Amino acid sequence: MLLGVLVLIATLSTHTLADEGSVELTSVGPIVFGPGGLLLISDPMAATIYAVETDDTTGNVNEAKLDVADLQGTVAEMLGSTKEEVRINDLAVNPVNGNAYLSVTRGNGDDAGSIILKVNAENTEIEEFSLENVTFSKTVLPNAAESKESRRGNQRMMAITDLAFVDGQIYVAGLSNEEFASNLRAIPFPFEEVSAGSSIEIYHGAHGQFETRSPIRTFAAYEIEGETNLIAAYTCTPLVRIPISSMKPETKVKGQTLAELGNRNRPLDMVIYAKDDKDYILMANSSRGVMKIGLSGIQEENVTERVTGGESAGAEYETISDLSGIIQLDGLNSTHAAVIQQDKQGNLHLRTIALP
Repeated sequence: MLLGVLVLIATLSTHTLADEGSVELTSVGPIVFGPGGLLLISDPMAATIYAVETDDTTGNVNEAKLDVADLQGTVAEMLGSTKEEVRINDLAVNPVNGNAYLSVTRGNGDDAGSIILKVNAENTEIEEFSLENVTFSKTVLPNAAESKESRRGNQRMMAITDLAFVDGQIYVAGLSNEEFASNLRAIPFPFEEVSAGSSIEIYHGAHGQFETRSPIRTFAAYEIEGETNLIAAYTCTPLVRIPISSMKPETKVKGQTLAELGNRNRPLDMVIYAKDDKDYILMANSSRGVMKIGLSGIQEENVTERVTGGESAGAEYETISDLSGIIQLDGLNSTHAAVIQQDKQGNLHLRTIALP
């Protein structure tokens, strides 16, 4: 029997963070909240994850509403830059109060700056979340992908492709420097020694073969029959179940392909939520819109044969046609999500949507 979505807001009120001072980012990628206002910030180029105390622990998430038109332009003006120089890499909502945090890169190349911004859910004011004089702790991944340029950019930026905090563990997806490069690791928090992680093998329906080198692009935790699983999406577009009990350090783990959702597509972000006593995934994609996927009985799906012609197989999905242009999303409360939406002119807007 499928159980409810894991509650990630733990009862911890304090954290064991070892350092006080300034966090200096060389890059900034995925970000996510842990319990009690703890913000996890990834620096892929440094293969480092920082846990930073935000002290952002008051407010009412059920009254939160996020609405900023022309987000990229607003951020550029605030930073004294141009829209072309501002990249919004990720969105994370503080589950305590609904304040939105943005992972932002300003500029390009050696002159690029890495910044965390905070959007106040009460008045939508944007301010920089300073990383100076903060309480923090950090951990470095021991076997991250090498820093090497390719036609798709520096592969080191895929050393960390997504993060989640689940039951006192930080789960990290990305590429390692191992032969089987797709990597998933569980890091105990407070930080302890980081293992080399597990190599992940999946069956890719659109390609008709098992693969070990493509990274997980986005994932979320979900409990199935009393066991915590990570539901992960890959480019072009397998949806895979990985029981966390199977994740042993320095071993190869074979995921269960629950669905092939169609090729020539990149999953961008996902949330798991409950509505009308049923559980769903809401997943944004680069070319196939926003998918709503029911989770009832999904563990019975298992795609093991090639899927041709761009078709789908396994778990079925519904395309939410009025949610076009979604490039980032995160849960806001039990009934709404926060999204970054791109309009037809290419402008980005931070918005609140009802969960469909």
